[in-house]
Amino acid sequence: MPRRCPLSIILASASPRRKQLLAQAGYKFKVVVPDIDESAFPAERGKSVEYTKQLALAKARSIAAKFPDHLVIGADTVVDFKGQIIGKPADAKDAERITRRLFSSPHKVITAVAIVRLSDGIEIVESDTTTVYPRKMTERQITEHIRGGSWKDKAGAYAIQETGDRFVERIKGSLTNVMGFPMELVLRMLGKVMR
Repeated sequence: MPRRCPLSIILASASPRRKQLLAQAGYKFKVVVPDIDESAFPAERGKSVEYTKQLALAKARSIAAKFPDHLVIGADTVVDFKGQIIGKPADAKDAERITRRLFSSPHKVITAVAIVRLSDGIEIVESDTTTVYPRKMTERQITEHIRGGSWKDKAGAYAIQETGDRFVERIKGSLTNVMGFPMELVLRMLGKVMR
């Protein structure tokens, strides 16, 4: 049953998974996809958290500028492999290269969430980090994964909700964070601004 919410919420994301998770939590909202040039934000080694926070905030601000009375939620997810930011693969060859690296040792999934409402000056941004301990993939599994195409538009070239236990031994932290939207953090942040 949807929460009774006097606030108008906008999810500034094209991600179907974020939309699904927020809806499952009982919130009513609309989706407006931000048009942000992510190449304008340099991905510096060792600064994954700062990078995701900048992008999440830029996404939320870009939509908040058009809807100043709405509570806008923006998010950004990256994979951090030994301090290097791994984003979405450019193509199948890039996805294979990323997959071989990430599934050789543990890596971190970092999601930043920004909430902005211009009409009353609300602007908060926080992040969550989950460590993923992967299973060693066989050559056949790598080939099938790339051929299957589930890596498209996914940070780190995989989606845990689609690959699940086949590729992941265990995680330390939030599962929904690995999906791209840490609901424990999102709910806590919404609780602050909806009081």
